[in-house]
Amino acid sequence: MRKSSKTLFALFVAAVLIVLPLQSVFCFALDNDDTTFVVGFDAEFPPYGYKDDNGEYVGFDLDLAQEVCDRKGWNLKKQPIEWNSKDMELNSGSIDCIWNGFTMNGRENEYTWSTPYVDNSQVVIVKSDSGISQLSDLSGKIVAVQADSSALAALTGEDATEENLALCESFKELQQVGDYNSAFMNLESGAVDAICMDIGVADYEISSRGDGFEMLEERLASEEYAIGFKKGNTELRDEVQTALLEMLADGTFDEIAEKWGLEESVCLSAEDEVTDESSDSGKDESFGERVLDIAGQLSKGLLASLSIFLLTLLFSLPLGLLIAAGRMCKFKPLQWLVKLYISIVRGTPLMLQLLVVFFGPYYLFGATLSSSYRFYAVIIGFSLNYAAYFAEIYRSGIQAVPKGQYEACDVLGYSRSQRFFKIVFPQMVKNIIPSVTNEVITLVKDTSLAFALSYTEMFTIAKQVAAAQTTIMPLFIAGVFYYVFNFIVAFIMERIEKKLNYYR
Repeated sequence: MRKSSKTLFALFVAAVLIVLPLQSVFCFALDNDDTTFVVGFDAEFPPYGYKDDNGEYVGFDLDLAQEVCDRKGWNLKKQPIEWNSKDMELNSGSIDCIWNGFTMNGRENEYTWSTPYVDNSQVVIVKSDSGISQLSDLSGKIVAVQADSSALAALTGEDATEENLALCESFKELQQVGDYNSAFMNLESGAVDAICMDIGVADYEISSRGDGFEMLEERLASEEYAIGFKKGNTELRDEVQTALLEMLADGTFDEIAEKWGLEESVCLSAEDEVTDESSDSGKDESFGERVLDIAGQLSKGLLASLSIFLLTLLFSLPLGLLIAAGRMCKFKPLQWLVKLYISIVRGTPLMLQLLVVFFGPYYLFGATLSSSYRFYAVIIGFSLNYAAYFAEIYRSGIQAVPKGQYEACDVLGYSRSQRFFKIVFPQMVKNIIPSVTNEVITLVKDTSLAFALSYTEMFTIAKQVAAAQTTIMPLFIAGVFYYVFNFIVAFIMERIEKKLNYYR
């Protein structure tokens, strides 16, 4: 029997050693297919790139990319990307370019660019009945922008005008959201007072959403869109640029622009010349200085992550005990109701539950949301979610107490409350510590999901810094923070478990 096991193990190892090299060769061949042009884009950025009612990725930029591929004999691969990770996608080679209403102003030295093809402006969107009619009315208001967007750069970037910097200072709060759909949900529900965004996207969103929104006449800034390639990849850039100019000459470019209502914004010209600027800009920092700088920025979000962690435990641990009691109740309607609650919470994503808790009061009851409710919604969502998991852990711990313990309590004349708190509860706690430890460690990592409600915690800051500095280092440093945090949690829980092992 042992010889047979050894033989099977040897065959398994041999198979792995054979398959892995073949897999690597196969993947390398796929990744180096010269006929495939991989375009990275934000799938929530209409009319430049988005998913239509048929589930297809469409948009102005994607139509341009398709036409380029048709002329070059390439296969177009439309690759949706998380916008904060666009630089890592491009530098790792998983996409060939960033083509999605990509602003080149302020980023001239970070990529190899095509010539500009769209003139764009940053505008402000408000609700029609907001009473906000000019930029100065935004003083004391809550304003939302997409993370790492042109609007954010126009308000806070190094090249932002003094007027825009002063305007941003006058805001009550500038919130960063992951996408424009979230921004409009925040605006519609009253969680923010205004949104800053690209005019092309604003026109599309306003026409799609009805008369509830309007655009201020004043503009924040103007910039140009171009196609961003990896620094130094001039060969691919030149091929795409040549195809675009051919499309401009025969009228195809203008036809596509007219299809998407952008004919007034396009600026592609055969007279423009592509330039390759030096990437040497700014001061040079040593590795240690960069790490300290990034760690300092992340520490600002660490307090927010700690708040979510501690408050969630404070509310979910006792709430889970109440839910466990309802789950084990002999009153069937209550038991079924609690089982349904646990089933829904465990069967749906935590991110979705956070969105329901935050936006539910507005969309279900028409209640106007305040900015302070955002943090409360995070704590409520996390507490309700983790209470369901803790409830099942408590139930398993209670049911693991031997039946003889209950019989002994009856003989001693203990009441039900005395039996539970003096006999059952201490043994339950001892039994469930390993399972609770797992959930607590998971909670540390799950705090990053607060970004779904635009609540800025540590991992959200890490993504924003990574996008701004075009490096993955902030994410690694955030990982170190999480590991240290979890190491401390695991150490404390292990000490508690040893204290409770009083029979060993």
